[in-house]
Amino acid sequence: MAASSEKIERRSTLECPKCLHEAREEMPENACIRRYECTACGALLAPLEGDCCVFCSYGDVPCPPVQVGNCC
Repeated sequence: MAASSEKIERRSTLECPKCLHEAREEMPENACIRRYECTACGALLAPLEGDCCVFCSYGDVPCPPVQVGNCC
């Protein structure tokens, strides 16, 4: 059963694997972010193999589609 939109966490903290900088970012509710530029070092992050987006790979909270049981 899918979670209601009220239970979806819309913010996630991304950690850059290159410089370990953390940034709290808002996630779109119905889409995945496939590229993210680190605000500290400029590294361009892409999802790891098997993940749909950068939030699922580098965030402390997976993207909203994954939270409700869908894949992007």
